[in-house]
Amino acid sequence: MVHTQEEFASYLKKKGFIYKSSLIYGGLSGFYDYGHLGTSLKKNFENLWREYFLNLNDNFHEIESCQIMHENVFKASGHLENFTDPVAITKTGCFERADHLLERELGGRYEGLSIDEMKNLIDEKSIKGPDGSEIVEVKHVNMMFPVELGVGDKNKAYLRPETAQSPFVNFKLQHEILRKKMPLGLALIGRAFRNEISPRNLTLRQRAFTQAELQIFFNPDNLDSHPDFNRVMDVPLRVMLVKDREANIVVERSANDLVKLGLPKFYVYHMVRIQEFYLDVLKISKDKFRLYELNDKEKAFYNKFHFDLEVDLSSHGWTEMGGLHYRTDHDLRGHQEVSKENMLVFDEATQKKYVPHVLELSFGVDRNVFSLLDLGYAKADTRGHDVMDLPQGLAVYDFAVFPLMKNKAQLFDLAREIYLGLKKKHGCYFDAGGAVGRRYARADEIGVRACVTIDFESLEDGCVTVRDLITTEQKRVKIKDLV
Repeated sequence: MVHTQEEFASYLKKKGFIYKSSLIYGGLSGFYDYGHLGTSLKKNFENLWREYFLNLNDNFHEIESCQIMHENVFKASGHLENFTDPVAITKTGCFERADHLLERELGGRYEGLSIDEMKNLIDEKSIKGPDGSEIVEVKHVNMMFPVELGVGDKNKAYLRPETAQSPFVNFKLQHEILRKKMPLGLALIGRAFRNEISPRNLTLRQRAFTQAELQIFFNPDNLDSHPDFNRVMDVPLRVMLVKDREANIVVERSANDLVKLGLPKFYVYHMVRIQEFYLDVLKISKDKFRLYELNDKEKAFYNKFHFDLEVDLSSHGWTEMGGLHYRTDHDLRGHQEVSKENMLVFDEATQKKYVPHVLELSFGVDRNVFSLLDLGYAKADTRGHDVMDLPQGLAVYDFAVFPLMKNKAQLFDLAREIYLGLKKKHGCYFDAGGAVGRRYARADEIGVRACVTIDFESLEDGCVTVRDLITTEQKRVKIKDLV
């Protein structure tokens, strides 16, 4: 159901999912806090992500690393020189990210344009700044946050602008610890920080955010093979290739068809597994998901292949949730050059040494949580109140337990007994306040899968009334059969 950003933001705050950080002081632009429900939902997503992606290979492992990193990390990665955003500045000093300004005014995508191309287009279309005044300059601004260490410390440091560099600088040691087996996957779920010029759209574009990434280090000689490719070769993938853009269509092509079009099997195999995660695990509707190919201007220069993972949101249309990037050996070669640490790996089968290439599976945790809430939210309809439909396994609460009357000791005690039993294995809460209809409404608003009401008949027949979130159907169920 279509809803405005204002309606959605009000709902998220009211129910304790997401709201502005430092709220009692008016909030900070680009920073958000998660309330009790939002925190649980976010953790549920992270746990599902771990369970799914770390099981793709026996040699995939999760690490945790520091959020503040040495200046040389970002010298090697190119962030010091290249991690910039194009900013349009007005004659009054007001500013906005230039590609976002063009996108809002003209529609389409403009992230691949140069500074001069953006300025020429702004002049040609007589586009004004957010304050309505003339735009006099478009320039690049570095987005990293520098950090002051101690007093007079000569080492410069930065808050990491992406989690990816952490697995890269950990690779050499982890490869040795893990008995030099390849391919090696290092996963990390953690915070990253970017001084966004135009933070916007709630948690879709923030200055502090959480990423879930899997960096797969592998022998480039094996790029066009995967031991399980035959299992997925006929799976239809929902892709929008560069050549599909003019018709603006998503085309279903089999994994094998994409290989015939020039994509390597190792890359396509992981496209399939990512799509399975969205459709089968997150239960995103098939027509709401696509793999969007970036052209040479849009993708980073070191990415040989780059598809964005996009979801069609009710409030914002097609929106990037993450990406699948073949980064070649750009990262480890850069760190080898600056650190002087040897990143070569020896392949016993071929008796050759090589610098590992990297396939990056990158996901914005906040964006994916936002998408689940956005697609699951239905504002007040025939029920007279909002409804949140989150997939089982992601919903914060599977059960809500209600005694029909809280002042009847037998009902209350049996309800508590059932609640405590369910709580051992399921998200569950107890509510004895107000009319049952109002309690149903409160449960619907936060996405409780099933409401369990204990009434006087329960004392006689050992059954309770279970109400389904989506259908609102009610049926009698034996207490022993609830789980």
